[in-house]
Amino acid sequence: MAAHAELVCIPEDRLAAELPHADALLVWEFGTDALPGAWPERGGPRWVHTASAGVDRLMFPALRDSEAILTNSRGVFEQPIAEYVAGQIIALAKDFAGTYDRQREHVWRHRVTQRVWGTRAVVLGGGPIGRAVVRTLRALGIETDLVGRTRREGDPEVGTVHAFDELDGLLARADWVVCAAPLTEQTQDLFDAATFARMKRGARFVNVGRGPMVVEKDLLAALEEGQLGGAALDVFREEPLPADNPLWDAPNLLVSPHMSADTDTWLDDLAEVFADNFTRWRAGRPLRNVVDKELGYVPVADAPQAAAEEGPR
Repeated sequence: MAAHAELVCIPEDRLAAELPHADALLVWEFGTDALPGAWPERGGPRWVHTASAGVDRLMFPALRDSEAILTNSRGVFEQPIAEYVAGQIIALAKDFAGTYDRQREHVWRHRVTQRVWGTRAVVLGGGPIGRAVVRTLRALGIETDLVGRTRREGDPEVGTVHAFDELDGLLARADWVVCAAPLTEQTQDLFDAATFARMKRGARFVNVGRGPMVVEKDLLAALEEGQLGGAALDVFREEPLPADNPLWDAPNLLVSPHMSADTDTWLDDLAEVFADNFTRWRAGRPLRNVVDKELGYVPVADAPQAAAEEGPR
């Protein structure tokens, strides 16, 4: 890329000085909160790419209202996250945590666990991550419903995509509830005491979306009261999760440090997505993974095959 552009790698404290002169910006450190305060009043990048799937940190007014094209790294994280979800469901069903505890205590205690085949799951998030989760869970014999923004019949990959307003009715039948949706005004604080109360008693909850979608004190109460039979969280309202946060000691809760998508090849994979889009950008071709800044995510075409090469909208 250096043969075609001047590449400048900058820390957060130089953002404000450099951004007015940039044509494009790669947000490699996608957890940064420095961008809103550094965005220039005039000029600035015409294209912003983030090395993440979620773009909620970039949905500040100045960028959202600008003419800059925003793209994300869709295509890198879907299958690893789906594997993480499947792994956590199996771990909860088979009580792996209890097995590890008894091994450390040198205690031989036989017990029965749950079969996942024939159970039912609801996955919130109709994008590529949610679809990968559905494919993987169905391969385990779990009957899985996908919930997106709007209802679609005859989807070539998942069949019926349920509308967001159908979620409450689906929760009551689900053994597993998986949150894989982006953070928007509609999903902020979605999983609260009322939502957990609508779930089947003893259901398990997995969140690979965003931490602010869950009211954590309500989740803690649902676990302590037995309304939830267990949960696995990979994302939290505050990260890193403080050592004194009561979630660390919540019953039947598996905590992981925002790592569900991170594999041994992920940095190379992220670089390849950006490099491909850079080639397209130089040639004036449609970019991949263009975010609809009003929606806050990349729209998914009706056909998954078309979504893979979706250009600007």
